[in-house]
Amino acid sequence: MKAPIDPYFSPFLNPTALAERYVQLAPSLHRTPVLHSASLDTWGGAELHFKCENFQKSGAFKMRGVTNALRELAVQGLPEGGVCTHSSGNHGQALAWASAALGIPCTVVMPSNAPQFKKDAVRTAGGRIVECTPTLAARIEAVAEVVAATGAVEIHPSNQAPVILGQGSAAWELLEDCASRGIALDWVGVPVGGGGLLAGTGFAVARWNELHGTSVRVFAGEPTGADDAARSLASGKIEHNSNPQTVCDGMRTELGDVNFPVIQSTVAAIHTVEDSEILTAQRLIADRLKIIVETNCAPPLAAVVKHPEAFAGQRVGIVLSGGNLDLSAHEWAH
Repeated sequence: MKAPIDPYFSPFLNPTALAERYVQLAPSLHRTPVLHSASLDTWGGAELHFKCENFQKSGAFKMRGVTNALRELAVQGLPEGGVCTHSSGNHGQALAWASAALGIPCTVVMPSNAPQFKKDAVRTAGGRIVECTPTLAARIEAVAEVVAATGAVEIHPSNQAPVILGQGSAAWELLEDCASRGIALDWVGVPVGGGGLLAGTGFAVARWNELHGTSVRVFAGEPTGADDAARSLASGKIEHNSNPQTVCDGMRTELGDVNFPVIQSTVAAIHTVEDSEILTAQRLIADRLKIIVETNCAPPLAAVVKHPEAFAGQRVGIVLSGGNLDLSAHEWAH
């Protein structure tokens, strides 16, 4: 594996150092359960194990990256101007929640079309919201304005090395829990939007393989209407979405220059799936596991079903990224 470009990752190329960091983060996080359903195995054609980050603090895996990033920031001294970010919901909520616990301000730039219930959640957690037009360029500009006006430090949702490293702790726990039950996974799958979870997962799984002599591979599921990550992995350069259209509101973002080299080095495949396939997978998770997850969680499961040539008969771990779903507005069929 070629080393990631960002030097932050270099000490953690030592698997023991990464394992120690995850131990340090653990007291600030929930150890979320890993669930299994024999009926979903039959439907998916593989042995499936689901890491339920819908039970994480703030309802999503984002708390993992935020926790590690704020830990690094505290070493330098927490800024009086607080922190800021841009987010469609989950990262902003996690950052607001964690910032309030530390007693520092938090500003979240949110697109105007973000779900109202996610805006309400950010405010309830103590975050100040600045709305912008729903484009990536507008988000970046608005964050820059907040930083200039307040002196806040940006905690990027997916393209900041400490955030990426923290996100990988979900996959590490999944591998630990499966190994403790005598389950040797062949694959770990996650959704990909901005790329932070995918890069963190790829990095963590690569270190796990080095430590344990295993050969677990990493894949992602991505909506066809926002398929920049799949195109980027295929072309070898960051591709863009001109007008992403998908039911997965958290997956309309793009890869970044920090996470993309990690993804290139550690991810075996990115599979695209239609919105109809995503909604079917989401509904089945509710029907069979009896839990509610976001639409954003479902692409990896949909990808397993769509590609039996890659996954049939294998042991697949899937990170269910979060459960912040607006039930009043959600359609279970498409």
